[in-house]
Amino acid sequence: MAKSNKDLLERRLKSIPQGPFNTTPAFIKSAKGATMVDVEGKEYIDFAGGIGVNNVGHSHPKVVKAIKDQADAFIHTCFHVAMYESYVSLAEKLNDLAPGAFEKMTLFANSGAEAVENAVKVARYATKRSGIICFDNAFHGRTQLTMSLTSKIKPYKLNFGPFVPEIYRMPYAYCYRCPFNLDYPSCDVACADYLEDFFIGHVAPENTAAVIAEPIQGEGGFVTPPPEYFPRLQKICAKYEIPLIIDEVQAGAGRTGKFFAIEHWGIEPDIITLAKSFAGGMPLSAVIGKKELMEAPHVGGLGGTYSGNPVSCAAALAVLDIFFEDGLLETARSLGETLLEKFTEFQKQYEIIGDVRGKGPMLGLELVQDRVTKKPATQAAKKLVQLCYDKGLIILSCGTYGNVIRTLMPLVITPEELDKGLSILEESLKELEA
Repeated sequence: MAKSNKDLLERRLKSIPQGPFNTTPAFIKSAKGATMVDVEGKEYIDFAGGIGVNNVGHSHPKVVKAIKDQADAFIHTCFHVAMYESYVSLAEKLNDLAPGAFEKMTLFANSGAEAVENAVKVARYATKRSGIICFDNAFHGRTQLTMSLTSKIKPYKLNFGPFVPEIYRMPYAYCYRCPFNLDYPSCDVACADYLEDFFIGHVAPENTAAVIAEPIQGEGGFVTPPPEYFPRLQKICAKYEIPLIIDEVQAGAGRTGKFFAIEHWGIEPDIITLAKSFAGGMPLSAVIGKKELMEAPHVGGLGGTYSGNPVSCAAALAVLDIFFEDGLLETARSLGETLLEKFTEFQKQYEIIGDVRGKGPMLGLELVQDRVTKKPATQAAKKLVQLCYDKGLIILSCGTYGNVIRTLMPLVITPEELDKGLSILEESLKELEA
């Protein structure tokens, strides 16, 4: 008997708790590039990319080969027990790639949340301080520490407390909804300078182990700071010898047309976290940082049984080859230009689009009920996601109010797939405003 999405969903509801949310009712049978096919044979253009995991596309041949070759050799030894070259080679490559004219070291973990946890551990150990400053609209993970760093209550934090202490949250550079009610550029980026005032009433710099920020906020709504923001923020951090951690879990690995999104701001972070698309769909994350920080924790203080799994390391090395030998960063930049032009046209045509923002092909469309009041169009965003799904396009919403549509399509998407996806999106926008 042929399987159906409905039958499989019934089985899912009986055997799996409701906690793991499902954006669509589709069960996927196969996927290549930027197209997925469900168990009923329906095709979907993928603008979600596994929530930013499939930058090199579904089942890229080089990644698949690397996985198979490594699995044939060995799958797991635990790096702590018996080492292997791929872990070392990957660390060397990331140390060279990461911005910063200083010596760096890299360690591996399994998920973005684990990378953030380890980055915080490193910063606290190295500075002998405990306070961590994070930001409104931030998302850093679902573990107890990273959930504490995450801003949004529902669905991420509701009833999961108490939370980790010594977490301090300040406003972010959300120019479309400025928390200081100012306008850029006349504001002179007051949101960055506010860190100095924040030290007075919230946590002293002498007690601050790190400031952690996403270069472009992911779940928070693709909020993108102006050019001056991070240089000024880093200058203040340097003044007080506070490590600046840049969380590249969603924005990194080429998502913005540069391998590290923070490169757009021209700064050199003390620590960078990386995950998602970094390993082409395999579970792997990295913490890359200044040597003196990374070397601070004692022997045995960092690590994990599966951290830096050899199959995942092999996949990540293949991903780097795809980006730098196959010119995928150039492809990403071209895709970003195409999307920005198209979305700017959409904004002119459809009143519901209040703001278009992002870098490269990492773009967000903020939907509003009224452009003057900027009242979030949360329900309209949900409806748009459903309309697109019905027509064969998978998109995701995000943002504090759930009113931002984000683009995370594989960077290898073909012109035909892109045109089809954008046509479905425009058709659904027209239907939404009808």
